[in-house]
Amino acid sequence: MSISAVYEWRQYGYLVSTDREKLDVQAVHRYLTRSTWAKGISQEIVTTSIQNSLNFGVYHEGCQIGFARLITDYATFAYLCDVYVLEEHQGKGLGRWVMECLHHHPVFEQLRRIMLFTTTAPWLYEKLGYEPVNRENYAWTITRPDIYLNGKT
Repeated sequence: MSISAVYEWRQYGYLVSTDREKLDVQAVHRYLTRSTWAKGISQEIVTTSIQNSLNFGVYHEGCQIGFARLITDYATFAYLCDVYVLEEHQGKGLGRWVMECLHHHPVFEQLRRIMLFTTTAPWLYEKLGYEPVNRENYAWTITRPDIYLNGKT
């Protein structure tokens, strides 16, 4: 398996693709900068994050309408983040579908551990097998939710 191989899934006029060339970085930036988790993020940081991740773009009629990415070593671990579907396309099962596509990617299928942090759609992730990490002294983090707003980056 090549880590640069492109994978695509089609359904009801929508496309999920790992082709980095198809990504509309400006569209991803527009969404992330107004999201609850990356408010104020710069386009430069979004570009760098995409360059260093396994990305899943969601498209309809040639326009990017969703996104998800895995930060991964391509062997044992991944951090799932930046999952979204634009509001006007929500309610059609696209969030679940992009997650199913992600789960069927050969890299994902071999990973020992996948982490995510969310406050926006825990019900979706639970349906796909994710479990909360609430064991004492098990998961640790440094969290800086306003890092993009305080001018340090």
